Amino acid sequence: MSTPATAVWRPSVARRVVLDGFFRLPRGVVPLPPSPLAWPAKDPSDVLDYELDISEALAGARDDTITSIDVTVTPSTSGGLKAGNMAADGTVAVVWFSGGVAGTTYSVQVVVGTANGRLIGRTVLLPVQSLAGMTSSDDSALTTQAGAVITDQNGDPILLGS
Repeated sequence: MSTPATAVWRPSVARRVVLDGFFRLPRGVVPLPPSPLAWPAKDPSDVLDYELDISEALAGARDDTITSIDVTVTPSTSGGLKAGNMAADGTVAVVWFSGGVAGTTYSVQVVVGTANGRLIGRTVLLPVQSLAGMTSSDDSALTTQAGAVITDQNGDPILLGS
């Protein structure tokens, strides 16, 4: 049985992606293509809030805030990643995700509308990996006393002797 929490909800900055690339370049300089935006991985059983901070795109327009959020997840399959509740916190779009198939990296297209009529759209990658209760048939994988496999920042098992 779950006990309701009494704390005030605040978005987690641990799962925040900030738009960048909105800066001036000297004449004649060709910028490198930006890296794809990506959120940290989630487990298929997680229901978590993920954020897209568009404050850099609204620099100089202090009164402009997010008024609408539209989300499209690709691929769209049975049991796949689902967008749930959405909220705006000033210039930060917050989207709750659930489900997903382990081993799949989803492309999440987020389009936000602002009070001043701007539309800003970006695609953010969201990998889904089995993070909870990982087990391994490989005897060389480092495990906890409970038998869960210990992984690196990419979700790959840490192997003994490596």
